[in-house]
Amino acid sequence: MTENEKLSGALKETGSFTSIEELMKFREVTEDAAMETAQSAMPVVQEEERINAKSKKKTRHEKPKRKRRLWLVVIGRLFVLLLVFVLSVVALLLGIVGVVCKGPSPAMRDKLVTTMMETSAAKFVAGIYLSDEEIQEILDKNKLVEFTEVTEPVEDFVPPAEDVDISDIEIVDVTGPTYRGKMMIVQDPSRVQLATLSAYNTEAGGKRVEDFVKEAGAIAGINGAGFADEGGVGDGGTPVGIVIHDSKLVYGVPGSVGDVIGFDQENHLIVGTMSAKEALEKNMRDAVSFGPVLVVNGKAAEVSGTGGGLNPRTAIGQRADGAVLLLVIDGRQAHSIGASYEDLIHVMLEFGAINAANLDGGSSSLMVYEDEIITICASLYGSRKIPTAFIVK
Repeated sequence: MTENEKLSGALKETGSFTSIEELMKFREVTEDAAMETAQSAMPVVQEEERINAKSKKKTRHEKPKRKRRLWLVVIGRLFVLLLVFVLSVVALLLGIVGVVCKGPSPAMRDKLVTTMMETSAAKFVAGIYLSDEEIQEILDKNKLVEFTEVTEPVEDFVPPAEDVDISDIEIVDVTGPTYRGKMMIVQDPSRVQLATLSAYNTEAGGKRVEDFVKEAGAIAGINGAGFADEGGVGDGGTPVGIVIHDSKLVYGVPGSVGDVIGFDQENHLIVGTMSAKEALEKNMRDAVSFGPVLVVNGKAAEVSGTGGGLNPRTAIGQRADGAVLLLVIDGRQAHSIGASYEDLIHVMLEFGAINAANLDGGSSSLMVYEDEIITICASLYGSRKIPTAFIVK
């Protein structure tokens, strides 16, 4: 069928047009209008497609953002809960301290106050409830009475038992009502030496016991004397008192007087109050300042009151046969609250010490043996940096 025949048929069906030309003109107008409508609709459709695409993209990006926001909310709430818990525990502990400090038991109060005052970081707690005068009165009543004697070394050590090997190192568990710890018995006193820093008061600070032991190629070690530790954040680089190493005064001044602990050239442990000059005159090869002295010439220190608080402890002693006693007591732990100075005296006498003294304790107390820490450090951050250590070669 031709195009004209199709148009004639359409003209007859509609009956609205008088001629084929009129019908063709109508169709042209209609097609133009349809094309214009389609063209005008295209931007709208494209805009809708663009909006839909943008919306989908935004939704994809918003999903991980919502997840991140949800995690932040969860973490924030957990942090708040933890903070509330910590503050509640602190408030509870402060309340307990207040009850003990102001309660009916002077013995419990004295034990608590002496324990806190022996720390670097918790001294302030006692001051919340007690005046400085009250605290000092408690400390004066609960301590070791200072010795006026100094070790008088014998010419020769008592011969050890026949079954004792001079090269032996023995480690023994020690226990008491409030403490657990380790006693290391070194049969040959010449093996016990003082490890020191190459320089003091530097930015590098001190070293850990395990570092002293490793660097010296030693088999064991314990922490030595104290150091400047204001607020419990000292870096271990500034000793308290004097340090004598290889018969030379490497830190401190010759005239400074205090409790001195160390070994002479014949490997006798010397303890007592003296100046650095006097210590050198006694031919001391290695020595530090600390205390209190626990046993001198076989005589135990006199205990006043509670004999000190309950804390982690480190002490050094020597038997009549020359064997060196290295003692570390765990403290501030569930299994071991700590020991008092009186406890240290009892342990040292039990192991046969004729001379003994307390070394730095608290979070510094630590014993290392064969590359392992065999006691539990009280510090939350692990073993601390210190200025000196007694090591076993």
